[in-house]
Amino acid sequence: MNMASSRSHCIFTMNVERRESGSDTVRRAKVNLVDLAGSERVSKTGVNGQILQEAKYINLSLHYLEQVVIALQERAMGMNRPHIPYRNAMMTMMLKDSLGGNCKTVMVATASPHPEHIDESISTCRFAQRIAMVSNAVGVNEEVDPSLIIKRLKAENKELKDELKLLRGDNDDRLDLTESEVDRLRVQVSTYCAARGLEAELDLGASMLKIKAAIKIFREIVVQGGGVVKG
Repeated sequence: MNMASSRSHCIFTMNVERRESGSDTVRRAKVNLVDLAGSERVSKTGVNGQILQEAKYINLSLHYLEQVVIALQERAMGMNRPHIPYRNAMMTMMLKDSLGGNCKTVMVATASPHPEHIDESISTCRFAQRIAMVSNAVGVNEEVDPSLIIKRLKAENKELKDELKLLRGDNDDRLDLTESEVDRLRVQVSTYCAARGLEAELDLGASMLKIKAAIKIFREIVVQGGGVVKG
């Protein structure tokens, strides 16, 4: 948690989103990569000053994390544990999505074979065993994206308005399009014909002049053998 010191915990969070083309739903996932600092017995290391304070904070945060894991373990064993103490520390709050609930948890424990550190190694193995006993309920995080729904509804509203204009006969009063409008329409039709995807759209609105001009441009493309019409 202390970015100025290497004797600290490190949490790297990655958010992933998946959106299917043409769908209003979005799938989200979060990946937490956590590097926990090892607990220290200050009676063995004999540290003092700033390093002693850092060791105290590390041990305290690991203690809070162990409390959360124990509570989740007891809940998985069928014991009555309605409250999980995630709020005791910042680290446990950040790892709430990775401990219990809708998630997958994997832990890699590092133990020392040296006889002087046998107590710490046993404690690490016990903690890893508790992590393995935590029960998770994995599911797909799928929800509807409001921005996509609003965009789709606006497009449908515009199409309905254009259809009403055609049915009522509310079209252009002028006799023909200008040369610049024809050139822009020619580019739109050529781009539409050159598009390879099935999602290409040609928006002509409710103007009968544009519709007639577009049909004429389509005929020119067919006559020329399907090539792109040059203005």
